Amino acid sequence: MNNTHIIELLSGELLEENRELTLAELCRACGLPADRVVELVEEGVVDPTGQDPTRWRFSAISIRRVHSARRLERDLGVNAAGAALALDLLEELERLRARLQRLED
Repeated sequence: MNNTHIIELLSGELLEENRELTLAELCRACGLPADRVVELVEEGVVDPTGQDPTRWRFSAISIRRVHSARRLERDLGVNAAGAALALDLLEELERLRARLQRLED
């Protein structure tokens, strides 16, 4: 079994973690209009490569971050900037737990 991570889109399409998505593809996968994704980029929820929205490329992990940010906004009333901070802290916690687990093994 290889270590390639797979992300499942709402449509059922499977993507490898290292696949890049255009703005339009991310919008379709998350069910959001482009202006909402642009706002999430501006607040740091997702970080595309590329100079402008027509050239942006997002990692497949961006789908998970967008969905998580939307849940934080809906369930906790957090704004996009707060969601970005919460996601960054949760990912750091995940990294630290994984590091701790490796040290304990």
